[in-house]
Amino acid sequence: MRATAVLSCAVLLLACGGSETPPPDTAAAVPAPAPAPTISLADVAGKWTQVTRRENSDSVLVTSEVVATADTTGWTITLPGRKPEPVRVRVDGDSIMTSAGPYASVLRKGAQVTTEGVVRLQGGKMVGTTIARYTGGGADSVVRFRTEATRAP
Repeated sequence: MRATAVLSCAVLLLACGGSETPPPDTAAAVPAPAPAPTISLADVAGKWTQVTRRENSDSVLVTSEVVATADTTGWTITLPGRKPEPVRVRVDGDSIMTSAGPYASVLRKGAQVTTEGVVRLQGGKMVGTTIARYTGGGADSVVRFRTEATRAP
């Protein structure tokens, strides 16, 4: 009976043992993902007419003029009845990140606002979102907007 038990254990160990050749490396067969598209600031250089809407509304709140340059310097936004405000920009892949302010809000009298946004070039337009942070705190001190800019004639 001992011989049967030892023989059974030996057969079991041999059956469960790994093969001497490792499985093929399937990771090498998977192609690398395509690089993310990038945008050049030269693609958007010029004057743009930008409309701003609340995130969940189609009503235009503000129409402004954006001047974009082929590099990260010289970008401005001109709000109705105002002097141009400088805009800081940087590129990350297919996105242009913007920030401006603080400056006097055109939507909230007496409040200062700082904005941060991201736009992408879609169908010849710069389309994106902007987050406005108003001074004074409160429940609505941070507001999200949709922006869309078309090349000015």
